[in-house]
Amino acid sequence: MGGGATAVKVLVTGGGGFLGRRIVGKLCDRGERVIALGRRHYPDFEVRGVETVQADVRDLPALVRAFDRVDLVFHTAALAGYWGPVRDFEQVNVDGTRNVLDACRTCGVGRLVFTSSPSVVFGTKDLCGVNESTPYPARYLAAYPRTKALAEQMVLAANGPDLATVALRPHLIFGPGDPHLIPRVIARARAGRLRRVGDGTNLVDVTYVDNAAEAHILAGDAVSPSAACAGRPYFVSQGQPVRLWPWLNDLLQAVGAPPVTRTISFSTAYRVGTFLEGVYRLLSLRGEPMMTRFLATQLAHSHYFDISAAERDLGYRPQVSTDDGVGRTVEAFRKL
Repeated sequence: MGGGATAVKVLVTGGGGFLGRRIVGKLCDRGERVIALGRRHYPDFEVRGVETVQADVRDLPALVRAFDRVDLVFHTAALAGYWGPVRDFEQVNVDGTRNVLDACRTCGVGRLVFTSSPSVVFGTKDLCGVNESTPYPARYLAAYPRTKALAEQMVLAANGPDLATVALRPHLIFGPGDPHLIPRVIARARAGRLRRVGDGTNLVDVTYVDNAAEAHILAGDAVSPSAACAGRPYFVSQGQPVRLWPWLNDLLQAVGAPPVTRTISFSTAYRVGTFLEGVYRLLSLRGEPMMTRFLATQLAHSHYFDISAAERDLGYRPQVSTDDGVGRTVEAFRKL
């Protein structure tokens, strides 16, 4: 990538999303020619000279039109969540990624950076400081990690001389503008519906959103058919795990929400999740269960990762510390 009139054309799927917006912003700051592809138009991008394309990753002809003369694609669009119709996850995460790959091949796009997730290697056990050699589990507890794993495998298998690919696995992205993680925790705490699951000693990785975006920019700069990163996945995080429940309580206190004081054992939470999943399926209920097997397992287990490969091959270093990231996040939520 480069700046000015000779800049290559860069497209970001999910450009209006939490991470996608940060990537688009950083590309603009570098003077890139940027296309933000999403389900809406984004006037705030357009005033910065960003071309916005309204399209869905499930629509291959629309992607082919958008990818014309594009050199590099950041594929951040995905359906995230711990519950929902399986077919929806498959259509967006698997079929949508296949469409992105097909559009890249059709249009001669040379480089693709895929936003994956550490949950692709999360089964039912603790993951403590593991690296990218960790295998995919034999079974998944939710559609999201399973479909993201299928998408990641497609992307990595597509790597070759005409299309260089790399996958990033940022863990628990947080920061100002977060529409998912922190708002849900705060809402549940204020409603008195948040319980600590397990003994509260589990360690987890988190990633400040600007650091996650920077990792993507670095990967876009690095990936090429001959690069060390081509065809490989990389864990991305702050590089230092937090103890999940004390970290969440500190954050809740900072925004004036009640701390988590009540506890439920992992085994009980898992049984409740199993029961609620069955009820929601049987009765075709809308919305999300308060607990699922995947959510219980995530909340009670440790999952943190070795990011030395990203440091070595991509030059990644967290530029914003966890404390500073939390401070910026809290300030943003206080303003809201």
